[in-house]
Amino acid sequence: MPVSDCEVRDPRIRRTRQLLQGALRTLLHTKNFEALSVQDIADAATVNRATFYDHYTDKFALLEAMVAGEFHRLLQERKVQFDAGAVSAAGPIILATCDFIAGCAHEAGPNHDRNAFEPLADAAIVGAIRRVLLAGMAPPRGRRRHIPVPMIASAASWAIYGAVKEWRHMRRRPAAEAIVPIVLELVEPMLSPVCSRPARRNGSTNNK
Repeated sequence: MPVSDCEVRDPRIRRTRQLLQGALRTLLHTKNFEALSVQDIADAATVNRATFYDHYTDKFALLEAMVAGEFHRLLQERKVQFDAGAVSAAGPIILATCDFIAGCAHEAGPNHDRNAFEPLADAAIVGAIRRVLLAGMAPPRGRRRHIPVPMIASAASWAIYGAVKEWRHMRRRPAAEAIVPIVLELVEPMLSPVCSRPARRNGSTNNK
């Protein structure tokens, strides 16, 4: 998929992709992802196979786009952006990731194969986090100015998601708000080259 769904402006393309993603979302509640075919999805979306392939290379690309789209909608609803003025600006991103995962918004229903589904969902969420971070990053400063900004964004994105996913599997996990300052402390060394101020130790998650 050459253009991210969140960047598509043509209403006809957006509508077709919404139809395909909606069809996949519905089918996944009754059928295993591995058992689904492109034809199944196209039929449910009332489009032909050729139209499907005009938008996605395969069903895996569609699944990744669907999960990323759901997460992006959550970020947009909360008006989450990353301001490179301070590491603590990543707090709302971390909190949104916690809420998204805890709410099982990326689960594909009772019949899905986690081995097939989870890696694609993971990559989709990490990609969304990376996109938000990258949009607000400034050029690296000081001794680490030689590190490429995209590399910093990728490393921080995987760190945030990995930490939140670990939190999700805790037997007695604390509230999402309580884990935010811990994750901020973890990613601060990665984000500090592109931020002018360190994370606030009070763990504020306000998106300012």
